[in-house]
Amino acid sequence: MHIAILTFEGFNELDSLIALGILNRIKQPGWRVSLMCPEAKVTSMNGVTLHAQASFAELASADAVLIGSGIHTREIAENEHLMAQLTLNPGQQLLGAQCSGTLLLAKRGLLGNVPACTDLTTRPWVMEAGIEVLNQPFFASGNIATAGGCLGSQYLACWMIARLVGMEAAEEAMHYVAPVGEKTEYIERMVRNIGPYLPAAEASPRMAAHLSE
Repeated sequence: MHIAILTFEGFNELDSLIALGILNRIKQPGWRVSLMCPEAKVTSMNGVTLHAQASFAELASADAVLIGSGIHTREIAENEHLMAQLTLNPGQQLLGAQCSGTLLLAKRGLLGNVPACTDLTTRPWVMEAGIEVLNQPFFASGNIATAGGCLGSQYLACWMIARLVGMEAAEEAMHYVAPVGEKTEYIERMVRNIGPYLPAAEASPRMAAHLSE
């Protein structure tokens, strides 16, 4: 199971690295989470340089893809060569987009008439692309999910875990990373946000209780 976190030059550290940390709480044979970049190295909006763990050559074969945001996303969206490399297939892959990453999904025509979430800065650009932007942190339809706000990356990561492994695994991952003394609060908030967008068969007892309220 390969989950790729698309990370471009000028990336937002919170988007890529929070998701990386949460997704790597899953310890199963064959479970792989990688920072996938168009170059061998990328430098964040705050000057942090990372080495790519995977190249775009593996993108089409990834089981799930999360698109992070950054300060150069508008330029990336206009780069025909780079956009042509985004070989994404929601029929065969789980797709998640964080903040301005939603713009890339919109530009690739993958959102269709489905509403989406994004950050406040990117909101007008996504709307210009013809997508309704929701005033909420997370939304999913089928195999595509979007989140708005840097810390919304926790919801994307947990949604992917819930879809690929199960909701109990997502709750355990959130329990590990949540602040001491607030773990129940964080888990319950996560369940409220992603629960309505998961198949009923994937609901844990905690989620089922929330959905019945």
